[in-house]
Amino acid sequence: MNLSDLPPSPTPPTQAATPASPATSATPPSTAPAHAAGLSLVNLAARQRMLSQRMILQTMLAAQGDAERLQAARRSLQVFTESQVHLEATPRRMEPAAARRIASTYQGSQGVGPTIHAFIDRVRTTLDRIGEGNGRLAGRSLAELVQLTDPVLDALNTATTAFDEVGRAQSEALMRELSGIVTDIQGIAREARVVSFNAQVVAARAGAHGREFAVVANVLTDITSEIDRLTRDAAVLADRSRRNA
Repeated sequence: MNLSDLPPSPTPPTQAATPASPATSATPPSTAPAHAAGLSLVNLAARQRMLSQRMILQTMLAAQGDAERLQAARRSLQVFTESQVHLEATPRRMEPAAARRIASTYQGSQGVGPTIHAFIDRVRTTLDRIGEGNGRLAGRSLAELVQLTDPVLDALNTATTAFDEVGRAQSEALMRELSGIVTDIQGIAREARVVSFNAQVVAARAGAHGREFAVVANVLTDITSEIDRLTRDAAVLADRSRRNA
């Protein structure tokens, strides 16, 4: 993803309204923020990696006196923070196994949440000091921020991998369920064909008295033929989706 692919960022908060840390946010949003609309969880997690590097670059330029970059960095920070809150809240809306996987990725004994939160706090502190014109403290804070580049990238990569694995597992489970449904339908269709054949035999034996019965048997034959066609199409689609997963 290129930097130009990012959607417009929301207006940054004022100095007095500092956003709460994702680690302490009491009510994470149940839906994705507007700037994440249309993005899958794995793509949203991947975007965090790019945003982290974008913020570091913008902050370095802001430290050189670029006021526009300072505002841009604040907007990027808000987008990053809101996205992180949303990602860490996703276990509440997942089935148990996936929820445990994501929760442990962020908050487990080896969880990456603290590293990401520390990065957010360091970016915010650095931007505040730049905005205050405190060159000495801003320089020190910026140096500490740069030192977090590799750790936060590793943390964000770990989170992206977790979301990718969860997505693949869910896709595979869905394909198995779909394959099972197709198999069941095929079994029903086979039974219906037997019933249709027997009905046609009975109708033929009944002669003129079995004409109406024969019509019904023929309709049933047409229906089972259509079921066969649909199940073949569904089986092909399931197999294609499984190979592309």
